[in-house]
Amino acid sequence: MIQSTAGMAAVPHLTTAQRGPLLALEEKLLANQSEIETWLRRQWLITTPPFYASVDLRNAGYKLAPVDTNLFPAGFNNLNPAFDPLCRWALQAAIQRVCPTAAGILLIPEKHTRNLFYLENLARLAEMISNAGFEVRIGTLAEEISEATEINLDSGRTLLLEPLQRQGNKVGVADFFPCAVLLNNDLSGGRPAILENIDQPIMPPLDLGWNNRLKSQHFGVYRQVTEEFAQLLDIDPWLVDPLFRNCGQINFKKNEGIECLESNVAMLLEDIEEKYREYGIKDEPFVIVKSDAGTYGMGIMTVKSPEEISQLNRKQRNKMASAKEGLDVTGAIIQEGVYTSETWEPENAVAEPVVYMIDHHVVGGFYRVHKGRGTQENLNAPGMQFEPLAFAEAGDCPDPNLSPDAEPNRFYAYGVVARLALLAAAREIDAISKRVSLPE
Repeated sequence: MIQSTAGMAAVPHLTTAQRGPLLALEEKLLANQSEIETWLRRQWLITTPPFYASVDLRNAGYKLAPVDTNLFPAGFNNLNPAFDPLCRWALQAAIQRVCPTAAGILLIPEKHTRNLFYLENLARLAEMISNAGFEVRIGTLAEEISEATEINLDSGRTLLLEPLQRQGNKVGVADFFPCAVLLNNDLSGGRPAILENIDQPIMPPLDLGWNNRLKSQHFGVYRQVTEEFAQLLDIDPWLVDPLFRNCGQINFKKNEGIECLESNVAMLLEDIEEKYREYGIKDEPFVIVKSDAGTYGMGIMTVKSPEEISQLNRKQRNKMASAKEGLDVTGAIIQEGVYTSETWEPENAVAEPVVYMIDHHVVGGFYRVHKGRGTQENLNAPGMQFEPLAFAEAGDCPDPNLSPDAEPNRFYAYGVVARLALLAAAREIDAISKRVSLPE
């Protein structure tokens, strides 16, 4: 978390709308704040954190776990403006780590220029970088942008997109070729040739795009992280770690690899049932099947029995086969389904927290809320809305003497688990840069 000059953790305090059962794990986290923060500080001395990331969490009341970690986060426009001072401080630290003399940053976005929600995110991110004291220009890969183009957004912001250019071993726009490049493009469509072998550092590295990265590898590293963390606190790592399996070769359209998927669903459901028996949990086990690469909320289904896989019809298989940019899904991760016990009033809609980090600092978050989805379903779907997490009263800090449901305490638990996922991503980046094999 953000550290004050006195060395105490100044946690961004968030007001939450919790109605779920008390999470005993939170009491353990609150009682061991000093040990947790010391351990995390040591980890960042060993492994450099990603430039930024967002982590989707699910809180079942008996389990708090990440279900996705995004290294090219969108949604900065959904953060509460009260977080701006934290974002500014963290951005300065992250940029100076990469380029100590940086005066400007080249921001490279996703290609889609008609998605106004994404463009609002882009404008907000650029604004945050500017507020941190850096000139920022946006160089787009979109073929339809052949000259500087202004886009007026509903928020009142104006976004200037300029065609990306290359001069020698540097990329930029017009006369702007800064010392560092920030990607807000997850590279689902592959590595752009214009970015290959340039002299400027690219954050995150090209190798971290979804054309190369796998969710199963991330959660394999995350499992190692949680085992170390669980040993530190003497807890069961399952409390913060979603079980998973994967099928590396699958083609939903051609109905190939379905047997692999069916058998892995069966085995994972059995593993979940065993943990539920151990903890006396009465909920029905389920799994989430999704692409092993980035999905943008696409190609995801909730499964409660292996028979649901064998009985998929053509329409369902085609839906599962669709990925971002029209690519085919060729690998699947089968992940333990984590219920969400959280709801957002007044509609009592199902909700899940999303935590945002810059460098190794938690800088805010929001609730993803969906009125039309249930506690077992993916909420990253049309019809979702976002509710910014707001600061609690100034001066409030996590307090083990208060209920875990108290506002600052609830967010502290979110921040700890999100940073475990961030540490796993940091180790991913380090292993990929060193060409070390990652676990699956």
